[in-house]
Amino acid sequence: MIRIVIADDHAMVRTGLSQLLGSFEDLEVVGTASNGEEAVQAVEELRPDVILMDLSMPVMDGIEALTLVKQQHPETHVVVLTTFQEPRQVSAALGGGASGYLVKDVEPEVLVAGIRAAVQGGAPLSPSVAAGLLRGNSTMSMVSPSSLTRREMEILQLIVEGHTNHGIAVELGISEKTVKTHCSRLFQRLGVTDRTQAAVWAMRNLPSASGS
Repeated sequence: MIRIVIADDHAMVRTGLSQLLGSFEDLEVVGTASNGEEAVQAVEELRPDVILMDLSMPVMDGIEALTLVKQQHPETHVVVLTTFQEPRQVSAALGGGASGYLVKDVEPEVLVAGIRAAVQGGAPLSPSVAAGLLRGNSTMSMVSPSSLTRREMEILQLIVEGHTNHGIAVELGISEKTVKTHCSRLFQRLGVTDRTQAAVWAMRNLPSASGS
């Protein structure tokens, strides 16, 4: 069961999301928060697996709240769910430790898949957000997918699907140490520094990843 806290300053949004997510057997909304300060307190008291964090909230904004959450409880996955998608805000959220960044016009199934992916170590990103990040990091788009080896393509696809290093090792029948080596080389070739950026690159350049 994935335990979720919803942080949003609009009561209707909190209620709607609670009803939506509560309809899935593997998801449980254990609490809500109407501002950033309440969000930090809710994580401290409830220890959820995931917190859905809006950015524009009173008392304490979402960026400050998610940064505090990750500092105090790094095991909690923060998925931003907001209307804002300016590169500055996206970069601030991901830099603060957010596992993913989704805009509020996503389809319900995309939101649910994003929550599940975050818990599994993935990086759920709305396509428009991914495109914005790529425009801000031109080194990502200079690599041709055809230049990647079959193993690198397999690992990249599994990263997009949210698999951890352990999960990738099990899927491919190799050691976790070998997976780490492959990931390091892959990130270097793509011109990225982490799994989130690798997933962004894949969403833009691999047709098979864009619908993940």
